[in-house]
Amino acid sequence: MTNPLSVSDRLYADTITLRYDERTISRELSVAIPDGAFTVIVGPNACGKSTLLRALSRLLAPAAGQVILDGRSLRDLPPKELARRLGLLPQSSSAPEGITVADLVARGRYPHQSFLRQWSKADEEAVIRAMEATRVAELSGRLMHELSGGQRQRVWIAMVLAQETPILLLDEPTTFLDIAHQIELMELLADLNAAGRTIVAVLHDLNQACRYATHLIAMKNGAVLAEGQPSSIVTEQLVEEVFGLASVIIRDPVAGSPLIVPRGRAMSADTSVDRCLDKERTAS
Repeated sequence: MTNPLSVSDRLYADTITLRYDERTISRELSVAIPDGAFTVIVGPNACGKSTLLRALSRLLAPAAGQVILDGRSLRDLPPKELARRLGLLPQSSSAPEGITVADLVARGRYPHQSFLRQWSKADEEAVIRAMEATRVAELSGRLMHELSGGQRQRVWIAMVLAQETPILLLDEPTTFLDIAHQIELMELLADLNAAGRTIVAVLHDLNQACRYATHLIAMKNGAVLAEGQPSSIVTEQLVEEVFGLASVIIRDPVAGSPLIVPRGRAMSADTSVDRCLDKERTAS
């Protein structure tokens, strides 16, 4: 069910094998990231989602195969050039001791600096835009260690936004965020995508993935089981195959996207629930 690689895809993995020491995570995996899409990678724990993202960002070198960006292997790109094309928010980050919010966000402009090009008004404006977009501008003078987990996560996202790359990779970006800030972040990413930025995110919440993704990649055991628009590929059979979860799929009454409703043990044998869900499907 996977799509063939295309020369029009700016970023793709070509038959890569990924491993940690002697443990192989994925073997001969080929994945294309559609340019201009909001791609979300989903799957159960330890299925290879974050490992794939690490390979796409050059944090993990493939044991075989290669990752291509704009026609060149990632391993051939100088670090600053790569950082001007691709931004990454990893699963966990550690801030230097004593650094303020504004100083950390400003580090996102490092790829744009050189011996001949020092800090400029454009850099300042990029930092301000990133902090305003993530609603951390009022925290600009605070020290990172003083912030809550959710606040720190938003500052890290601001730093990546300040990088102003055309491609943005995020590994579980909603970690530490309450539900309101999760939706706020997903809306921000959707806005960035609508403005032309390619977004790739690993998410655990399948319903959020279905609502916001324009392209969904479902993984299990290091392989891609399905990919495409959520409305085209998300079925009750796929959810059970990928997650081992019995569910029903109805239409999200707000977004119109697939909405996964877990059955649970109590619901599995309850025919009245099936009748109610049949009515919901008909109404949708």
